[in-house]
Amino acid sequence: MKPTDEQAAAADRFHAGDHLALQAGAGTGKTTTLALLAHGTRRRGRYLAYNRAIAHDAATRFPATVTCKTAHALAFAATGHRYAGRLNAPRRPAWHTAQDLGLTKVLQFGERLLTPKTLSYTVLRTVTRFCHSADPALTPDHVPPLRGLEDPALHAELAHYLAPYAHKAWTDLQRPDNGIVRFDHDHYLKIWALTRPRLDADFLLLDEAQDTNPVVEQVFTAQRDHAQLVMVGDSAQAIYHWRGAKDVMTGFDGTALALSRSFRFGPHLAREANRWLSLADAPLRLTGSDTVPTAIGTADGADAVLCRTNVGALGEVLQQLALGHRVALAGGGESLRTLALAARDLKEGRRTHHPELVLFTCWGELQDYAAHDPAGRDLQPLVDLVDAHGTDAILTAVHQLVPEDQAEVTISTAHKAKGREWPAVRIAEDFQPPRDTGEQDEHGRPVPPPIDAADARLAYVAVTRARRHLDLGGLSWIHHHPQGQAHAAP
Repeated sequence: MKPTDEQAAAADRFHAGDHLALQAGAGTGKTTTLALLAHGTRRRGRYLAYNRAIAHDAATRFPATVTCKTAHALAFAATGHRYAGRLNAPRRPAWHTAQDLGLTKVLQFGERLLTPKTLSYTVLRTVTRFCHSADPALTPDHVPPLRGLEDPALHAELAHYLAPYAHKAWTDLQRPDNGIVRFDHDHYLKIWALTRPRLDADFLLLDEAQDTNPVVEQVFTAQRDHAQLVMVGDSAQAIYHWRGAKDVMTGFDGTALALSRSFRFGPHLAREANRWLSLADAPLRLTGSDTVPTAIGTADGADAVLCRTNVGALGEVLQQLALGHRVALAGGGESLRTLALAARDLKEGRRTHHPELVLFTCWGELQDYAAHDPAGRDLQPLVDLVDAHGTDAILTAVHQLVPEDQAEVTISTAHKAKGREWPAVRIAEDFQPPRDTGEQDEHGRPVPPPIDAADARLAYVAVTRARRHLDLGGLSWIHHHPQGQAHAAP
């Protein structure tokens, strides 16, 4: 294919030696563009992929002078191999880890009781947050917030108490021999990053830069003195802030360019995508391909149904199975299985260490929270599903899931759908409009609540997964919202 003007401009600046930040919208051929840059030079490069599958695909498209690896693969080759024995260790129950760390008491913070199992789980999440960060040392700031302990004073009390145990866990994890804490891939990545590694290459290509963990950003930007840096991504698809990711394209010291022509879908869907890009205050607007006509409207069937939450995905799985369809779940059913098991524990009077339900002592407490506390609104669909079907029926449904290549329809959260595409996509009903604030204007009319930029980014990811047909479904409300109408393309 002949490069577009935007791709040619990127190649020109690359060959001129510029550090580049390339904003690449959905379906605009970012990997093709990076391969174009790499094939146009004899210099040695490294491509840092978002995951192993992307790295393997890139290796078939880049010249032999470019090594395609994930950051974890680089870290394992340099450091992680020394911990291989610990990586293969069996899983350990949280209460075992709690005992070994010295967390043996049930503690009360405010009105909440935290079991040793919950405290242990929180310590391990603290270490993970530290490993994802660029910070040189673990501090109480890495202790994660817990549902029900949002009060700053309560969280500070919890963080002060758990910090010494997190330090103990991190010290244990740095031992190459057997330890008491289960070792995983993020641990050796952080250990490697703390050595300030030097990557031997003339240029570095960082993919999915909008969702890069700060620890990887630190390693990447530290190579600036000896290597040309090129990062590519889509700031409007930065949807992993909640787990520590950072849009490293914003504020990057380099030449900013864009890829705006999508080869995935047509002009109608591009206009719908641009509505959400405007609401997200994104730096990019898309142009669709006239050769790929994409229809927007209600569809009888869809190849994929995209949900906002795991709970929404669970509801869609049950609905599709009830219709007799063969159903797959993107990423597998483990997340839904653990959610159903956690609900069963609460219904049977046992506490659970599931992060969403960890602070509830029984099912009735969760029911009350979901029904009456505004912060529990997102849990109401789970309560309704369990009350209507029971946990055994949900677990049976998860067991009936089939691989995607055998399915009639794939259910996915929008997060897990990022980087993927299907011919026909329907948006699930759990993409609800912003919650009504009760505010009124001077004429006594309700004031529509504003659309959050993070919600707009997630909606943008969801609607741009379709190639031939998009059923807006749960996002149809945008056409009636004042902000959505104000940002509608002509």
